[in-house]
Amino acid sequence: MSASTTTTMLRALPADRREQLLRVAREVSFAEGTRLFEEGRHADRFWIIRTGTVALDLRVPGRRPAVIEILGHNELVGWSWLFAPHIWHLGAEATSPVRAYEFDAEEVRTLCADDPGLGMAVARWAGGIIGHRLQSARTRLLDLYAPYGSGSAR
Repeated sequence: MSASTTTTMLRALPADRREQLLRVAREVSFAEGTRLFEEGRHADRFWIIRTGTVALDLRVPGRRPAVIEILGHNELVGWSWLFAPHIWHLGAEATSPVRAYEFDAEEVRTLCADDPGLGMAVARWAGGIIGHRLQSARTRLLDLYAPYGSGSAR
């Protein structure tokens, strides 16, 4: 399954649910090199990329953070906001100038609690992303640190 089929809001959420979320979004911009969040810190927001790219990375003791995945147009940046204890599992940095929709996590969690249909749609969307990102992290870490890589054909 490609990243675009699992992580883009436009393909993953029904139009009415997507519109519900976009009503609470605000437009933001980040310069290249801006850290959006750090692994281990409180997850209080998330973004949908409009333009630009964001690298997801993982701290590796004694080394530079390992880039797990590069995200682009219409992809979700951050899912840790949805599940307690709301702590980032990865870090994220803009690798180019980025324009994005930003969402307040508490506001979206409240919308989801008040509308179970929206909550289910968002949970399914996030679940697909989590599965995809875990596989990406596994493959990337094997490529970086295993003696023979992941064995995946790219």
